[in-house]
Amino acid sequence: MPRSKNNVASKKRRKKVLKQAKGAFGARSKLISVATHHVDKSLQYAYRDRRAKKRSFRQLWITRINAAARINGTNYSKLIEALGNKDMQINRKVLADLAANHPKAFSEVVKFAMA
Repeated sequence: MPRSKNNVASKKRRKKVLKQAKGAFGARSKLISVATHHVDKSLQYAYRDRRAKKRSFRQLWITRINAAARINGTNYSKLIEALGNKDMQINRKVLADLAANHPKAFSEVVKFAMA
């Protein structure tokens, strides 16, 4: 009995990899062996950077809050401590949005926290 290679499944696997590598430069989007390495590495970067994105956004929010807090006569660490003492449940993302887009509202939050 002749050997069966299951060409349908192997072609499907290759097509899946080449579809993921679409848009890459040169052989990375054309040759299956090169494309496989490229796709594997890109998926590693995607996994890593989904976590790094969270860190970088938190850093950005803290920077924005600190800048706005200094305009209002305090600094980031004193503001966060005061908010904690007042039991205000407001996260850094919302505080940064207030600081950037609604400075008057942010000033009111600072006044309330520091009072």
